[in-house]
Parts: sequence; structure tokens; C-alpha cells
Amino acid sequence: MSTADWLVLAGTLLSIVIYGVYRNRQQKNLDAYLLGNKSLNWWRVGFSVMATQASAITFLSAPGLAYTDGMRFVQFYFGLPLAMIFICVFFLPIYHRLKVYTAYEYLESRFDLKTRSLTALLFLTQRGLAAGITIYAPSIVLSSLLGWNIYWTNLFMGGLVILYTVSGGSKAVSLTQLQQLFVIFTGMFVAGYMAVKLLPDDTGFSDALMVAGSMGKTHVITTGFDWNDRYNIWSGLIGGFFLALSYFGTDQSQVGRYLSGKSLGEMRSGLLMNGMLKIPMQFLILLIGALVFAFYQFHPAPVFFNNGELQKVRTSDQAAAFSEIEKQQQQLSVLREEKSHELIRAIHEKDEQLEKTAKEDLKQLDAKGKQLRTDAIAIIKKSNPAADANDTNYIFLNFVLEYLPHGLIGLLIALVFCASWNSTTAELSSLASTTVVDIYKRSVNRSASDGHYVFASRVATVIWGFFAIAVAMIANQLGSLIEAVNILGSLFYGTILGVFLTAFFLKRVSGHAVFAAAIFSELIIILLYFSNAVAFLWLNMIGCALVMFTSLLLSFYSGTSRK
Repeated sequence: MSTADWLVLAGTLLSIVIYGVYRNRQQKNLDAYLLGNKSLNWWRVGFSVMATQASAITFLSAPGLAYTDGMRFVQFYFGLPLAMIFICVFFLPIYHRLKVYTAYEYLESRFDLKTRSLTALLFLTQRGLAAGITIYAPSIVLSSLLGWNIYWTNLFMGGLVILYTVSGGSKAVSLTQLQQLFVIFTGMFVAGYMAVKLLPDDTGFSDALMVAGSMGKTHVITTGFDWNDRYNIWSGLIGGFFLALSYFGTDQSQVGRYLSGKSLGEMRSGLLMNGMLKIPMQFLILLIGALVFAFYQFHPAPVFFNNGELQKVRTSDQAAAFSEIEKQQQQLSVLREEKSHELIRAIHEKDEQLEKTAKEDLKQLDAKGKQLRTDAIAIIKKSNPAADANDTNYIFLNFVLEYLPHGLIGLLIALVFCASWNSTTAELSSLASTTVVDIYKRSVNRSASDGHYVFASRVATVIWGFFAIAVAMIANQLGSLIEAVNILGSLFYGTILGVFLTAFFLKRVSGHAVFAAAIFSELIIILLYFSNAVAFLWLNMIGCALVMFTSLLLSFYSGTSRK
């Protein structure tokens, strides 16, 4: 990066940090540190909820996913608006009436302490692991920029986010998220604009979509039903509904955001705002990935996008073999550019036969390109068995660093860092609040002062931060980060949601029954995942149904149902 890029990056990040710390330099009680004194209006609640889920993973991995697999990932979010309505009707009134710090407090009053503790521990496990993935995402950027070892960048990024979260607490996270979202949306708009602007003079936005669409990259809706298909309209509407219901209704990283609202009405409006905007936002992020794909049809594309691994293999004993692969890739890029121009010309001249031929030729070239990537990855793994062989998370980053003007590169990198802070600080804050309120304050030290619990929250933040850093050290083995983090959630969310829905709607089920049902359900879900029986989105519905059905059976046959 140039000096201008570093100045833009440093200036953007420092202004946000200074603002957040200044606005929250005195937080003496637990309500202020964990819930920001419940002072946020509806639009801040909405932006806070959106920003928490819009992590660096979203902006690094989603465009890469669209580049490799098309835009059908957007179906993952189709159940989200329905989940927002459900939460506003059933979840929010209970949380607001009980004035809880965490979602899991309610479970003790409805069931018992062990059920509350088990559900909190399931959340802590899932969210602690996910926090490691969100730390790893910006570490990729820093490693690429500075040439540092990824392990050192994990430590640096993790330490930075721990310091930021400990110094500001929940309100600092919420107050600075508006500024960070502004940087994020500006950066993504600039990236999409530049992807089109850098196309040849005779190629516009609609032409780019035609080129990407000719190879299936703009295909959004898949109507066929298949248990093993990760992304279709049914898995999105049904599995996505249960995932969103659990994530926004029971995950403290989200619940803590809207519990900071001034009133029940403000909380509801903020969640509904998120429900309306999330799908269009994700669609546009994926569209940028499709535009980047179109861009690389007219410009030379690397056979592998992770520059760090490229440098290693080029100096290894496999350098000659890899050089041959790169030569073939260069030849393929020339042919791909010719056929892309041919397709655009056919579209402009309305020559249907030429358009059909050009599309078929491009599909064949795309298939050859995929085979070259497969061969390149095999050589990379042969030269270094420990190499990160999945470059999906580097595709968008490569485009930014190689083709954007200086100054804009700094802005786009600031986008990634802001998105990382949005999500990771919220995750660490929620981990700390759940640890202190649901475990420490309830079962270890019940009579300390508010100052003591604020201190304990800061200690818990540091501990979970270092746990997340440890997870980040192995995150390079997880493939596409946006898929990895959602798969991880699906392993736990169904069980957690099942406990909550049982509490809300199955009034005769006892704590003993739901506790046993939750353990049973979690074991079955893990077994289903490792046996590849169904696509991961369905695990959310299956886990939820298992808890509710099993708890009903246990209560009925054991005679322990509530009267």
C-alpha cells in the first residue's frame, strides 16, 4: 500500500477508536457496561444489530463465495424477515418484562438453574469458537499487506480488539457502529463501482452481469428440494428461519444489541429494520463478487489468489511445475478475454447464434480454469502439506490490492477492519456478559458490588479474547469463512432454540425433561453433521424439533410435567 492508503486507513480507524473511548470513559455499573444503560433509539438498535452480523467474514468471504459458487448463497437469508417478526411478537415482550441482562436468565425462572447454565454453556462454546474465526478474517488482510506470519497477525488483531472492547464496553460498541457502517457501505459501493469502471470501454454494468450470468454466477433462486443441497429456497426459508430465530432470539451477541434499546417499541423497530435491509444488503455484497468475476474475464486472473502461498510454491522444489500451470493460466486468460468480448458484441448486435456460441465457449474455458486451479492446489499441497489450500477468502482482497487506486485501497482495508471490530467486539461483550451474569454472578459470587462485576466482565473479556485468538490460529483449515461460521452456529443453535421454544409454548414440560432433551439433541446433531446426512441449515430445524419432541415425551412418560 502507498503512504496515502496508510494515512486513510490509520485516520479512519483512529477516529473511531478515539470517539468510542471518549464517549464511554466512565462506566461504573454493570447496566452501563453490558447494556449501555438501555439508551439506544430504534435506528441505532437496527444499525447495531446489522453491524454485529456484518463481520469482516462477510466482506472478505461473501464476494469470494459468489465468485466461485454464484449468488445463490443469498437464499440463506430468506427466512430472516419471518424470524424478526416472530421474535418481536414472542421473545421481546418476555425479555423486556423481566428486565434481563442476558437471554438465559429467563430459563432459570421458567425451568431451573441447570437448564440455564447448560444453555449458556452451549452459547459460550459456539460463540467463543466463532469469535476466533472473526479475528482470523482481518488477520488475513494484515498478513497480506505486511507479509507477516498469520500467527503474529492473529495476536495483533486479537489484542487490538480485546483492548477496544475492555475500554468501552457495550455502549462503545453500539455508538461507534454507525460510523463503522458508514465506512463499510461507502467502501463496498466504491468496490462495486470500480469493478465496473475498470472494465473495457465497450462493456457496461449490464454487460458484466451477462458475462457473469453466462457461467451461472448471477443465479439466485434454486427451487429444487434436496436435503444435501446447502443453498436452495427451501433450506433458506425453513432452515434459515430456524437459524435466524435462534441467532437473533437467543444468541447474546445479538440479544445484547437490542436489549440496549430505550423501550420495547424501539427494540421492535430496530429488529424489523434489520429484517427489511439484511437481504438487499447481502444481495449487493454477493453482486460485487459476481462483478469481480466478470472483471477477471477481461483481465488476467491468478490461478490461485493467496499471494502468500504463491510466493512459497514459487521458491519450492515444485516451482517449475507451478510455473507451467501459470503459463497455461495466462493463455487461458487471453482466450477468455476474446470470448467475453465476442459475447458482448453478440449481445449488442442481437446475434443470438453468436451469443449462444460465445456462452458455450466461455463455459468450456471456465471448466478448464477450474481444472487448472485444482492442479495448482495439488502442487501447492505437494510442496507444503500444511498450506492453506482454500483461497476463497483472498479473491476480493486480491482485487482490491491489485487494481484499486491508492487511497481507495486504504478505505477498503478500513472497511474490513471496521467490520471485524463490529462483530468481534459484540461477540466478546456477549461472552463476558453471559459468563458473568449466568455463570459467575449466579453460581460463584452472588453478593459482590457492581464495580466488582464490571471488573469481572473485563477479565472475562480478556480470557475469551485469548481463547478466540487460539481458535484463530487454526482457522486457516476451515475453508470459506462465511460458510464455516454458519456451520458452526448450526451445530448449536437448533438445540438452544428448542429450549427457548419449549419454555415459551410447552408450559407443562419440566426443567429435568428439557435438560435431558437438550443433551440428547446436541449429540444427535453432532452425529448428523459428521455423517454428512443433511445440509447444515437443516440442523437448526432438526435440533429444535428434537428438543421439543423429546422433552414432551420425557415429561409425559416420567410424570414430571409441570402442573
